[in-house]
Amino acid sequence: MSHAKYNMRMEATRAGAGPIRVLLAEDHRLMREGTRQFLERQGDIHVVGEAADGEEAVRLARALRPDVAIVDIAMPHMSGIEATKAIKKYCPDIAVLILTMYDDDQYIVTLLEAGAAGYLLKDISSSELVDAVRNVYAGEAVIHPSVAKKLLTRLLPRTAREKVKLGSAPSGRELEVLQMAAQGLSNKEIGEQLSLSSRTVQAHLSNIFSKLGVASRTEAIVRGLQQGWLRLQDFC
Repeated sequence: MSHAKYNMRMEATRAGAGPIRVLLAEDHRLMREGTRQFLERQGDIHVVGEAADGEEAVRLARALRPDVAIVDIAMPHMSGIEATKAIKKYCPDIAVLILTMYDDDQYIVTLLEAGAAGYLLKDISSSELVDAVRNVYAGEAVIHPSVAKKLLTRLLPRTAREKVKLGSAPSGRELEVLQMAAQGLSNKEIGEQLSLSSRTVQAHLSNIFSKLGVASRTEAIVRGLQQGWLRLQDFC
């Protein structure tokens, strides 16, 4: 998502401009129906479509153009991995949120490289899923803590060889924000811990992205590891 579109979406979110339109892609009917019911209890979320397999998920994504697609990995006809790639190819502005039982390293890396905005495991609570939908809609990356640790463990040997020269380093406050973002905290949660508004937290993140030459939280965290500002212990 471009910075301009990100800022527009943030403004729309703050202004309460319409519900977040969600597509559910899950082959288990009971799981799908339960997810739809608790999402629609929220005043700001509306489920516009449901898909029982990957091919249907891609077709509905192209037809309905939801804001967020919640996608499982194990689905008939087309896997969630292939569905995510197709959705991002045809509808790049849709935020894809993976909700799955699988925390396999290769799945995680492949889906994030394909453009998924979030990767959650099905042991999360309903309130955590609602928060994740709102966060990916607002342009934030959302990764389950155990998934983040596996991802970073996989990336760490590579990042150690890829330290880059930067024009300027983040300030002390920006590093605090980056460390909390690495722990999976939302802008609101970071703000509460640092006594800052969500808008101020987002301003710090924007500055971090600019200084590091990246466009997402995940990239910023990897760059933080490369520079030695973050340690694997920070993610425990």
